[in-house]
Amino acid sequence: MNLPAVIPALPHADRAEAYEQRAFGFWLYLMSDALIFALLFATYVVMAPNTDGGPTGQTLFSLSRAFVETLLLLFSSAAFGVAAVAMAAGKKAEVLRWLLVTFILGLAFVAMEIDEFRGMVLAGAGPDRSGFLSAFFTLVGTHGLHVSAGLIWILVMIGQIAVKGLTAPVASRLSRLGLFWHFLDIVWVGIFSVVYLPGVM
Repeated sequence: MNLPAVIPALPHADRAEAYEQRAFGFWLYLMSDALIFALLFATYVVMAPNTDGGPTGQTLFSLSRAFVETLLLLFSSAAFGVAAVAMAAGKKAEVLRWLLVTFILGLAFVAMEIDEFRGMVLAGAGPDRSGFLSAFFTLVGTHGLHVSAGLIWILVMIGQIAVKGLTAPVASRLSRLGLFWHFLDIVWVGIFSVVYLPGVM
């Protein structure tokens, strides 16, 4: 018998403990993910000057584009926060509405990132051009993959809420998704500050 089938039959205290254990396990995952991004940031800082005579951030980066991407993620994080408040109030329709807003903003962010990568590759500034570009594509691309995974998770949660409602297991999963989404927002602020801002100067 799998775990989800067992937990609803447990006493309330045991169920609460199970949700706390899952939350703790997810925090451990986020810590490991933070270490991965820390290594990617460190690699980028070391490799940023290694352009091999190729294009630099000044010629490739658009600060206005990066700023719009930042706003998209910040607003998506705010929308998720409103969804979390609605969840606490038991307002299913509002939770679904604000999760959809979060998804649309996140999708727009990923679309802009893919368009940026495409333009750079077509201009001959792909990840194989220099150490700088290899580190850039790895750091920003890893973040983009995380956001894409978050978008899939949002769609799954929208489906679960629509079918099951705001049950305790669903609320627990949505809370962990919130941690993940806000974490990605923080990482992107780091990318904007470490990659784009110095890159255009």
